[in-house]
Amino acid sequence: MSAAPRCFVVGHPIAHSRSPMIHGHWLARHNLSGSYERVDVAPEDLPAFVESVRKGVFAGGNVTVPHKEAIAPLLDELTDAARAIGAVNTVFHAADGRLIGDNTDLAGFLGQLDARAPGWTQSVRTALILGAGGASHAVVHALADRNVPLILIANRHRERAEKLAADVGPTATVIDWKSRHGAVPMADLIVNTTSLGMKGQPPLELDLATMRPGTIVDDIVYVPLETELLARARAHGGVSVE
Repeated sequence: MSAAPRCFVVGHPIAHSRSPMIHGHWLARHNLSGSYERVDVAPEDLPAFVESVRKGVFAGGNVTVPHKEAIAPLLDELTDAARAIGAVNTVFHAADGRLIGDNTDLAGFLGQLDARAPGWTQSVRTALILGAGGASHAVVHALADRNVPLILIANRHRERAEKLAADVGPTATVIDWKSRHGAVPMADLIVNTTSLGMKGQPPLELDLATMRPGTIVDDIVYVPLETELLARARAHGGVSVE
């Protein structure tokens, strides 16, 4: 009898992840054998971890910060979604043994936004995106797919934001990280794609005093479930998306 499959979520740090709790619930609910575990892998150890997956230690799993971009060239093939976004959040074995990288972040982000802020595409003309990592790639591509006219990207390392904007096209514009506060009153949608504000991480500093009521604010951080950004947005009359 073959061993029960092991699945993973890999990142650094990873202790905050609630993925094992979520997947563990559904494994138990449907009486499925297997496990889903956190694996903390430093960036320099990522190639060795991928080789362990290739050898069958894990059946597959998910990828989170800071590995979503770095893992892509270590895999055998990327799906169209992962290739277009330039980041991977899911890894699985093909029937022939190859390791495939996929990305479900785009669909997940749009699905959440559609559910929590119905009709948002009619009101969002300008979006302010904080961060330019793997999650930001999915968010910016998703907004471009929904024809948001202006997408402002602010990242602590400007060159990463410039690369992302170039990949997306003319609707994406880079602003300096220090200019993010001044972009708040222009934005109909604000999305934090950084780890700032996550439990154990530094806070996200963003002045919302000039935010217009009704502005939609989304935060990919889910530990805590209501981040300080979302709480402040609600206090200023914003529409928070959790």
